[in-house]
Amino acid sequence: MAQVLVMKGSKKLLNAWAFYDWANSVYSLVISSAVFPIFYGALFRAAEIEKVTIFGGEIARAPLISYVTSLAFVFIAIVTPLVSGVADYTGNKKIFLKFFCYLGAASCIGLYWFSLENIYFGLICYFFGLVGFWVSFAINNSYLPDIAYPEQQDGISAKGFSLGYVGSVILLVFNLAMVMQPAVFGITDNGGEVAEIKAMKYSFISVGIWWALFSQYTFKHLPKGYKRDGERSNIILNGFKELQSVWKQLGDEIRLKRYLGAFFVYSMAVQTIMLIATYFGEEEINWGGDSERTTGLITSILVIQVVAIIGATVTARASKVFGNIKTLIVINAFWVLLCIYAFFLQTPTDFYIAAGLVGIVMGGIQALSRSTYSKFLPETTDTTSFFSFYDVAEKIGIIIGTFLYGVIAQLTGSMRNSTIFLGIFFLGGIILLLRVKKVDQSE
Repeated sequence: MAQVLVMKGSKKLLNAWAFYDWANSVYSLVISSAVFPIFYGALFRAAEIEKVTIFGGEIARAPLISYVTSLAFVFIAIVTPLVSGVADYTGNKKIFLKFFCYLGAASCIGLYWFSLENIYFGLICYFFGLVGFWVSFAINNSYLPDIAYPEQQDGISAKGFSLGYVGSVILLVFNLAMVMQPAVFGITDNGGEVAEIKAMKYSFISVGIWWALFSQYTFKHLPKGYKRDGERSNIILNGFKELQSVWKQLGDEIRLKRYLGAFFVYSMAVQTIMLIATYFGEEEINWGGDSERTTGLITSILVIQVVAIIGATVTARASKVFGNIKTLIVINAFWVLLCIYAFFLQTPTDFYIAAGLVGIVMGGIQALSRSTYSKFLPETTDTTSFFSFYDVAEKIGIIIGTFLYGVIAQLTGSMRNSTIFLGIFFLGGIILLLRVKKVDQSE
């Protein structure tokens, strides 16, 4: 396909960049947050077991998925700078965006064959679905300062998240209809497999197709990337050298360095919540029955998505009035209260209320964190390396967060106890953001 050149800051280019959120957000909603966690729990319930023997040991379902998630993010944290180094020196990061997009989409389709009998294959597909989503997401993030001027970045970042919420809700509603009324779609019980489970498997295929199909608009308009000048030796390891270079540059960028520290701490909690919230609701809330559990969990996720559209927009406007850092401090304080509330959740009504409150701040904190980092960057064309550093910091935080969450759940026998530990991370984020605010006031 011929390269379509569009000017930086143009509406077409900004919309094409934001539209990738429409394409890939169906993964984070349907696979990470909604249908797959319900499907995963249903497999264990149907088999009337809570533990599975894997990798030479017996492990409960909740810690198992948490540990696999942690392992995936270890891989992501290693691969992201490798990709960054090659992309910078070849001047073609779009090819990597495509590769990891298609890897993730294919892995989603592969989840159709997830079963307890094929647990290794299923976990591999889950693993590479995470890899495809997060690495392609990191590459797309690195385009932000390339395609948008500083004054455009808050708005277009929020628009991207909003598009993602709208698109993913549309597909989730379709999948919910399949799961709740499978007969309408010609899905029936087959070979001992109930129709609802079959419908969930079809939803995984729909995610892969949606992701690959709608990303084509982004691929058509985004530039290939900037080609780095200089020597081309050790291209594979240059990504890690670039991370080292970014770290050295942070020594002169006090505000950026302090912001990254704060982001690392509070993002650890945000991303862990995104990845395990539905598993928490599936296991800890008294839904009354399997049908009520499925409907309730998916309804909760829909509430989060719809409210998050408003939250992302309101947060972008609040940042213009009060500034990015002050707004982030308030959002983190809200998260602390939410974590305390989550510890006491018992009924479906409790969970619905929590979902609405989470939606208010989920989209806002993600969009504003991304654009704040972009604004704080020094003048450079090496945006891939700086965003690689940002994403590696985020992934290391996720590794720590999901691993500790799994350990606490395994040792205490309840996921509920982990919510308080997540609240502590948000509190740490507030303290560190206040240090960023002091730098702003001294300038």
